Amino acid sequence: MTAGSFLFLLILFAFIGLFVLIILFSAIRIVREYQRLVVFRLGRAIGQKGPGVVLLIPFVDQAQMVDLREQFLEVPHQTSITKDNAPISIDFLIYWKVIDPMLSVLQVGNFAAASMGIATTTLRAVIGDIMLDDVLAQREHINQVLRVKLDEVTERWGVKVTAVEIREIVPPREVQEAMNRQMSAERTRRAVVTESEGKREASIKVAEGEKQAAILKAEGDKQSRILQAEGERQSQILRAEGFALALEKIFETARGVDTNTMTLQYLEALKALGASPATKFIFPLEFTSLIQPFTGNGARQSAGDGSGRG
Repeated sequence: MTAGSFLFLLILFAFIGLFVLIILFSAIRIVREYQRLVVFRLGRAIGQKGPGVVLLIPFVDQAQMVDLREQFLEVPHQTSITKDNAPISIDFLIYWKVIDPMLSVLQVGNFAAASMGIATTTLRAVIGDIMLDDVLAQREHINQVLRVKLDEVTERWGVKVTAVEIREIVPPREVQEAMNRQMSAERTRRAVVTESEGKREASIKVAEGEKQAAILKAEGDKQSRILQAEGERQSQILRAEGFALALEKIFETARGVDTNTMTLQYLEALKALGASPATKFIFPLEFTSLIQPFTGNGARQSAGDGSGRG
């Protein structure tokens, strides 16, 4: 074998090996867990395959990869007219995922473009039935309505719309200015209400404090009067007890005094009365019994003198 023949055979074997590698590479596919292969054999769909290792017939089978993970589609600002003829600009996000790989390949050619077209028309239809104030206040309701309507259309494509989220709603400039004035007025109103409530609470607190102070003062005065009355009562009791003891002492002392001593005391009293300028005197009945000894002695003395003279 000549060197030329050997080189020719080497090149031929190299081409054959390369061809075999290309065939093997096109026949063997590794499909991830979140992917599926839609297989076409001679142009006819024969089903989906995966995950794992998938064997294809070279030059006969063709496969299209489908991602089963949740995706999102960004819809740029769309101008819509509300029910009260106010133009607003809205942009939102559509979250979707493939639930039937066969339908997603066979029923729609460009899902993103088709979804965007349906989303914009559906948005205009939904916004056209809502007043401007409701559009600004009922964002969650609009999200739910858009999701349901989009899901009704995309269901035949094997795609599930999981959520629709409005990111921004831009009303006309006049409406924005009116909203800013309204917000400013609302903040002013809340400030005035808060201030008045603060003053009212302060007044209530002050009144409560004064009430408590008055109650405490009244309680203190009451306790003071009670204690004072109790002291006076104790003092009167003590004075009465002292007076009673003094009377007892006087009575006991008087019981030990004889009649002559008492008579002398009454005579001293008569002497004091005689020295006074008064013209009328009042004597107790006991006074006559006290001076009987003196009057008796005087009468006996007079009788003796008379008998002697006779």
